[in-house]
Amino acid sequence: MVRRALRTLLAIATLAATCPTSAQGWPAKPIRVIVSFPAGSAPDIVCRFVTDRLSRALGQTIVVDNRPGSGNILAGQAAARSAPDGYNFFCATAATLVSNPHTFKALPYDPAKDFAPVSMIAKGPFFVLVHPGVPARTLAELAAYDKANPGKLSFATDGLRNFTGMMAAWLNKVAGTNILIVPYTTMPLGIQDTISGRTQVIILAVPAAASRIRSGELRPLAGSFAKRVPGYENVPAIAETFPGFELVGWFLIVAPAGTPRDIVLRVNREMDGILKDPDTAQRFATLGFFSDGAETPEAVGEAIRADREKWGRIVKEIGIQPE
Repeated sequence: MVRRALRTLLAIATLAATCPTSAQGWPAKPIRVIVSFPAGSAPDIVCRFVTDRLSRALGQTIVVDNRPGSGNILAGQAAARSAPDGYNFFCATAATLVSNPHTFKALPYDPAKDFAPVSMIAKGPFFVLVHPGVPARTLAELAAYDKANPGKLSFATDGLRNFTGMMAAWLNKVAGTNILIVPYTTMPLGIQDTISGRTQVIILAVPAAASRIRSGELRPLAGSFAKRVPGYENVPAIAETFPGFELVGWFLIVAPAGTPRDIVLRVNREMDGILKDPDTAQRFATLGFFSDGAETPEAVGEAIRADREKWGRIVKEIGIQPE
């Protein structure tokens, strides 16, 4: 009888030791959040801003682990291989989860199966900008100029398999233009070449574009969001000229698949409060982002799936083959 009871207790203890962490008593140690961009970049600033506040809400240290490089693949791989114990999260961008699956044949992670959606963070549109010497103040004028002057315009991009490169190719497609797409290893080089006039057109996220617009070094023609960007109401949406053209970058939090549901919901709840704080909205606005709150994990998952399908259609339309 005693031996049977001891065996039962041992089995229960073993099961408890192998079960994932639950929200009871969590978090009992520092939490890691992987970021796919270098320290000081706009995505890093946004993620550090919210994780700092999440750390205060949870009463536990959060360590930001920057894993830049390889088109966000390194960070995605590290996050997917992390333990689903509630102490590992990933501040993911659209490239990792929705466009990479269509441009790379063999990713070291499965975007659809390896992650559990937790919380939306922020969204941000892109601007199509030109060198001030380009005689176009609208997208329609840019398209007309390119058709009348073939070979004179070039797009500075981060490469045809990356976000701005694919956006440039899609814009060429819908506008009927043939602007040369020039890939750069880093976008700061592309920005400098566009400012100098070596290239004439560039697509940038609002945070990267803002200072160049203020200085007059680059002129915005249109934004990629469905409506005009707050603070830039004089800049029309691309969709006003080419209906259906809408692309928005986003940051969100996912966890390794199998992370306890109660922990996912706890983080989602805390994030919703953080994102709906007026101070957060003000900070995001200065960076060119906006947030509607955390949304539910299910809504975040649906947004990821919808964007993944959309990017699949875009990649096919512009003729990119996975490599």
